[in-house]
Amino acid sequence: MKFGSQLSADLRGKHGKRSVRPRVGDSVKIVRGEFKGIEGKITKVDSFTGTVNVEGVTHEKLKGGNAPVPIRSSNVVITALVLEDKQRKLKLEVSA
Repeated sequence: MKFGSQLSADLRGKHGKRSVRPRVGDSVKIVRGEFKGIEGKITKVDSFTGTVNVEGVTHEKLKGGNAPVPIRSSNVVITALVLEDKQRKLKLEVSA
């Protein structure tokens, strides 16, 4: 399943792309749903379901403890990219 997240306005202008696939370490802002407005880094990406886990977004379990809440990747906006991966950096530069 292909999925992606929108880029923020300044990243969109810089890289010339509207959306990219989210990766662990990217900073995001949740723009829809119960956790709207929360910003944090991606801790896990599930490409099968198209969801991401954002640090600080949890719910309390019945038996105690906290569990991360999966957020659909289309409901977040990427505010900062991790460009340590050479292929990802190259792909963003080619499109610009």
